[in-house]
Amino acid sequence: MQEYIETLQKKITGACRVGRNLRQSFPRDFSTCSYPDRDRGRRIEEPRGSGPFYFVGGSNGAAIVSSYCESRGWKRIHDKHREDFKLKWCETKSLSNYCNFRKGEQLVYQIPNNKVLTTKIGLLSSLREFERFSSKINHGPGLRRLKMEEFIPTTFRLDVRQEREAFFTQEEGVSKNEGHMWICKPTGMNQGRGIFLLKSQEDVAAFRLKLQHLEERQSSRKTLHRPPQARIIQHYIQRPLLLRGKKFDVRSFLLIACTAPYMVFFRHGYVRLTCDLYDPASNNLIAHLTNQYMQKKSPLYGQLKEDTVWSMESFNTYVNDRFQVAKGLPRDWVLGAFTNRMQQIMTQCFFAVKSKLDRRLGFFDLIGCDFMVDEDFKVWLLEMNCNPALHTNCDVLKEVIPSTVRETLDLTLEIFNKCRLRQKILPLDSQREFVLLYSEVSPPDSALTSRKGNTHTQFNLKSSKKTTLRRCKSRAENKNVPSASSDSSVLKGESCSESSTAHSCLKLSHPNSSSNNTETVGCKNLRPRVELKLNECTFLHDLKNSGDIKSSNTQEKATVNMSQSSSDLSEDFSTCESLQTATLLSHPQARSLAVCEDKLKSREECGEEKLREDS
Repeated sequence: MQEYIETLQKKITGACRVGRNLRQSFPRDFSTCSYPDRDRGRRIEEPRGSGPFYFVGGSNGAAIVSSYCESRGWKRIHDKHREDFKLKWCETKSLSNYCNFRKGEQLVYQIPNNKVLTTKIGLLSSLREFERFSSKINHGPGLRRLKMEEFIPTTFRLDVRQEREAFFTQEEGVSKNEGHMWICKPTGMNQGRGIFLLKSQEDVAAFRLKLQHLEERQSSRKTLHRPPQARIIQHYIQRPLLLRGKKFDVRSFLLIACTAPYMVFFRHGYVRLTCDLYDPASNNLIAHLTNQYMQKKSPLYGQLKEDTVWSMESFNTYVNDRFQVAKGLPRDWVLGAFTNRMQQIMTQCFFAVKSKLDRRLGFFDLIGCDFMVDEDFKVWLLEMNCNPALHTNCDVLKEVIPSTVRETLDLTLEIFNKCRLRQKILPLDSQREFVLLYSEVSPPDSALTSRKGNTHTQFNLKSSKKTTLRRCKSRAENKNVPSASSDSSVLKGESCSESSTAHSCLKLSHPNSSSNNTETVGCKNLRPRVELKLNECTFLHDLKNSGDIKSSNTQEKATVNMSQSSSDLSEDFSTCESLQTATLLSHPQARSLAVCEDKLKSREECGEEKLREDS
């Protein structure tokens, strides 16, 4: 025993000596601490002067953002507590990012409360709430919005007892031959962490028992404890479309370049494939989850790395060659109907959170949206992710990611500067690959058509009797802005938050006209009853409290309807704010009930939420 102790002491002494020698081998000014950002801030002298300054926190996209800012002559700062920055790009949301934010003067990446869109429970709750509201709206003949079951797999929240029990009760009544496969995901995590599959009724029963034991253990504790991570359980798509026998999904980008006024864009991303051939019976998550974080764990990744990411053009060519005739698909289905469907789903998701997001000039967000296609070519939305992975470890990613980040910053800066100078926002000189989905500003006299192909969009504005529209003069023009396809939809709003006078510009498409003929209706200035700067004031809260808003059955409703030229993709988006706007404009006491947004925002508490990048 004594010999063992002496041997152990020698090993410890030797290890300490090696550690000292290693530390002495480094230069004196080189720190071996595991906090490189903190140490870098200590070693490098912070730049001073007039700036402009930018701050980048974390490594996700840091090199691209830094290169962009340096090319504009901006100086990088490393102290995250400095308040004299022009741009702050962080992959984590913290108190310091928002509490001292000066709207209209600074740009901050990530909207503070984007979790209503980018967490699994947040998105699910927002879509459910939006659907409940929209079900009470008359959408008009031949026009409709998407129902959740058309693009979201059946989902249950496990943190809600009623939904949890409904799921388990449902599974008890299903025979073994009819049982579905389920996938369980934590709400606020990404990169495949915490995900597992329930393949049989035995798996479901075992999972139910585990949850019961966990709940009993939590309730028996007398001390305060952190609740377990909230989860959802979702129907697993067992028959996905395969590319060369492998499972895949499509990563697209949703850019909210400005929140006051809203400017929302779509951009194509890339296709992510697994290394292994798809086997629904496999217990290996690498065969089920397509993100790069999971695929790097495969022993085949080194030799198949370039095959795990396809460009959208390669995907389109593959579908044309393999499925166009066999499935009766139109030519270029990927760049046409599939793109339209993604834009339709993303727009509806944005409308579901449009009235919830924190709206201050300077907030912007780039969101990664993941879609899957089943063997019947039905499109499903899997999730939306804040701080999407911006790594460039594949050739396709080297083409897509840097250009996406640069155009994101170009669009954001151009809109930001035009808003500050009170200039017309549209058209946008920096718009290249991004497609405008929704805008709250008035388009110029010319139609917003595509540089690559004209866009057919029709707006039908149903206004209340108290809101009168003057007759508009029409003229035909043919100018272009980017669009993914000839059938893609571009939403334009009615009012510009930078002006107290509302403008409206409606773009009409004739069913029998060719794609090269568009008619633009340029409207004269409309004089609303209440002049309101949307990015500064809001008075819905006080109107509700005043009790002057009656039930929806007695109010005239205003809806914005959008129909696509493709008959199978006709849609109608009705937003909560459409009804609110019509009600507020007709309210006689609306002006006196206006409450500045700053006062409302000051009541909110700043929280800290760490969100890691997804891939």
